[in-house]
Amino acid sequence: MPSPSDGGGGVKRLSWFFLLLTVVVLCAFAAQLSPQQILAVTIFASFIVGTLLYWQFRLAFALLGITALLMGRLIDIPHLIEFANVDIILFLIAMMIVIGFLEERKFFEMLMERLLDAVSHRASLFFPAMMALSMLTAALVDEVTSILFMTSLTLHLTRRLKLDPFPFVVMIVLATNIGSSATVVGNPIGVLIALRAGMSFADFIRWATPISLACLALTIGICMLYYRKPLEEMARGVAKSREGAIEESHTSRKEFRLAGIIFGLTILGLIFHHQAEDLLHLSKNTLLLGFPFMMAGAALLIEGEKARGLVEKRVDWWTLAFFLLLFASVGTLRYVGVTDRIAGGLKSIAGNNQGLLLALILSISGTLTAFLDNILVVATFIPIIADLGVSGIPIAALWWGLLFGGTLGGNATMIGSTANIVAIGMLEKENYQVRFGQWLGPGLAVTLPTLGLAFLLLLLQIPLMH
Repeated sequence: MPSPSDGGGGVKRLSWFFLLLTVVVLCAFAAQLSPQQILAVTIFASFIVGTLLYWQFRLAFALLGITALLMGRLIDIPHLIEFANVDIILFLIAMMIVIGFLEERKFFEMLMERLLDAVSHRASLFFPAMMALSMLTAALVDEVTSILFMTSLTLHLTRRLKLDPFPFVVMIVLATNIGSSATVVGNPIGVLIALRAGMSFADFIRWATPISLACLALTIGICMLYYRKPLEEMARGVAKSREGAIEESHTSRKEFRLAGIIFGLTILGLIFHHQAEDLLHLSKNTLLLGFPFMMAGAALLIEGEKARGLVEKRVDWWTLAFFLLLFASVGTLRYVGVTDRIAGGLKSIAGNNQGLLLALILSISGTLTAFLDNILVVATFIPIIADLGVSGIPIAALWWGLLFGGTLGGNATMIGSTANIVAIGMLEKENYQVRFGQWLGPGLAVTLPTLGLAFLLLLLQIPLMH
């Protein structure tokens, strides 16, 4: 990727940078934000626009952005640490160690062999089945764990078949983000909404899961058209790969069983961490971190002298550093009150119209999620929806609109969700550079129809909600 100082493309990108930044600043003035809020928006917009246009230099923009926010007194150290979501970073570190351990033992390659054997007679259905599996694992565990496992699996397959990995990784990410809306444990925002709205796991199964499944079916159909040629190449490669299948040695089968135990225990721990916390009288989400830590520790013990190399090479420190700074910078908007102003404007526009409120919340949360952390977006809208309920407006459909806006909207851009950024980081380790526009095409092709479908299905069911 060219640097900002390059001619030609570099000048064009620089022009876009200043144009987009000018638009954001003018909007901030038009909204009559305070000088402090305008400065915060300007610095944050510089960070985000710079990241999108010069993705390879995203960490540099993040570091410079945080420095400007601190020097401008727009955030202090305690709040920077609070907004950095260190628990998510620690979770990712532990899971990357586990993934690295599995990859060292060729677990995904051997697992792929078994999957290929099972579907070799219907090769055209192989990748749609992979997308369905991505949704299922995201719904049962969470989007981050799902994307780590499924992207590793996909990269092993595309490497073996010598295919361009980008289309297949994108499809896996799209399905993962959709699956994260299906259950309360699929995405952290599901937990936030469930706690604030008093919803149960069964409520999600009744209202969220059917819509999520419908969105997945629509997404698979769109992807089979959008990526028709890559999928045809995949089907041919899957069929031919069975001709060269190699029987595993006793040693590889032994390694596969060991890796399978680590994999299985990790997944079970994540699925049943709530029950284990209740049994042991631990605070909420203690074992959501505890189980990955335990399995990462077990993996390092098994590695022995190679443990340090596993941590140094398999943990994507570049992506994790970017995450930490991104989370902290997004929190600044809340710290200076910008998000409160946005929420207040929404409330004054919509009035008591349920359909209009649903459309606004779904579209605005979906749009913001494409560029901001969805946890912050949802946390901002929760008190607004609660206030609407206090004023006498039925708000059941609005909670679900917020859920789908915060999950489906993440498919639109390469920074729209944690799953997107993790997957891109894994692609970059394969020496594959992803451009913003390269993601935007398939992202919008799926995001807009699925958001529209979710809105329609929720609108039709408003009379059934209480």
